[in-house]
Amino acid sequence: MRPDQPRHPDLGRLAELLGEWQGEGESRWLEGESFRYREWVSFGHNGKPFVSYAQRTAARDDGRPMHAEAGYWRALPDGAVEVAMTHPIGVVEIETGRWEGNRLSLRTTSVDCSPTAKTVTGLRRDLEIDGDVLRYTLQMATDGGDPRPHLTAELHRTPSGPETTEG
Repeated sequence: MRPDQPRHPDLGRLAELLGEWQGEGESRWLEGESFRYREWVSFGHNGKPFVSYAQRTAARDDGRPMHAEAGYWRALPDGAVEVAMTHPIGVVEIETGRWEGNRLSLRTTSVDCSPTAKTVTGLRRDLEIDGDVLRYTLQMATDGGDPRPHLTAELHRTPSGPETTEG
C-alpha cells in the first residue's frame, strides 16, 4: 500500500488482518503422529475492496517446506466475508463466514480438486484476533463427512513494510 493510499472503506474488520504474521502451529491428522511447524502469513491491500492472502509453512525440526496457499478475502456488509483460495496441491476452495466479536468463522461452500490431488471435501477455519496475536484452528474433511481437527496455530504480527498486493 502506498503511504498516501487510504484503505478501502469496505474492508471492515479485514483491515485488522493487514500485515505480516509469523508463529508456530501443530498438525495432526486422524490417528497419525502430530508435528510442529513454522508459519508465515501475509495479508495485503492495494486500495481495492479486498485483501490478498499468502501463507506458507515449514517443518519446525528441519525447515523443509510443507504447505502453502494463496487467495483473496472480501468483506461484505454486516461482517460477512468471502474467501477464494488455491493450494499448490491441486485444491481450489470458496469459503464464506462472518465476524462475531474478534472471531471469524469460515466454512467451505465449494471445493474442487485437480485429477491428481488428494481429495479434500470441506474445510472449517476459525480465526481469532487479539491485538497483534492471531490464533486459528482448521478442520478438514477428506471423505465427504464432517471436517475433523487438523491444525492449530498462534501467529504474531511482525514489523514490515507497506501492505501491498497485485490485482
